[in-house]
Amino acid sequence: MSGTYKATGINLKTTPSGESDRLLTILTEEFGLIRAIAPGARKHKSSLGGRSGLFVVNQLLIVQGRSLDKVIQAESLESYPGLSQSLSKLTAGQYLAELALCQALSNQPQADLLYLMREHLSRIEKSPATLACLTHASFHLLALAGITPQVQECCLTRRVITPDLDDPNWRIGFSVVSGGIVQLAELENLSSSRPQKKSNTSSSTTSEASNGFSAQKHPDWLTQLNALELWLLQQLAQPNFIEELLQANEMILEPVYHQAWLSIERVLRHYAQYHLDRPIRSAALIDACFAPANAPSPCP
Repeated sequence: MSGTYKATGINLKTTPSGESDRLLTILTEEFGLIRAIAPGARKHKSSLGGRSGLFVVNQLLIVQGRSLDKVIQAESLESYPGLSQSLSKLTAGQYLAELALCQALSNQPQADLLYLMREHLSRIEKSPATLACLTHASFHLLALAGITPQVQECCLTRRVITPDLDDPNWRIGFSVVSGGIVQLAELENLSSSRPQKKSNTSSSTTSEASNGFSAQKHPDWLTQLNALELWLLQQLAQPNFIEELLQANEMILEPVYHQAWLSIERVLRHYAQYHLDRPIRSAALIDACFAPANAPSPCP
């Protein structure tokens, strides 16, 4: 990649730069993650103005620079105007963009990641089940990163787990550190062996040193899910699960499902933060948009 090059990409982050420029973080199909200046994009009549907006997909002509590349031409291919018309949808899009930025690579093709972003942003924009679509998208991005949680069988016993939807008291454990669902008896063993914070010491335990998002720092490293929550979680690998569920059962929009999606989203969020070893800063906005003020924590 040298001189002038073409790329197809989506703007995942935009920042004002100088008097009238924008600094863009772009996920491209051909070259992965790139940062480039859109000169004069903040001027009133700039041809790059709308094309440098968040979540706009462009065919780009870019000049390579010493420190930053420069966008000299952009032709819009797709945008998602419905996201900006709803605070919850815009927040979901920003959350998904941040998750993509956590795993995107530079100087490597990222066609699959770009495809997933475009597909799921479109679903978030159009669907009435915003939180469900965001959770679905998060699961697929984790799968693409190769860190899919184990949701079909117990991580420790390897027994296949089938939720009992007729039992309101049915529960299963979820261990972020173990990598997925764990039977309750095993979950209790994990909880009892959880590292305890020591006082009067400056050293960390071996387990803490091995991961920046350690068990002690993690707020929800052990969680319980009910039968509905596990059943929904087990279906997320299906590519069109949310659309098919909406067509088959409009109950997905009722409060009991909303609370289930809240629990699943939080589980996947903490799982992603732990295994990607970085916080998702827009997570607080997700809580503000989707969680009632008196919503209980998914922690037992």
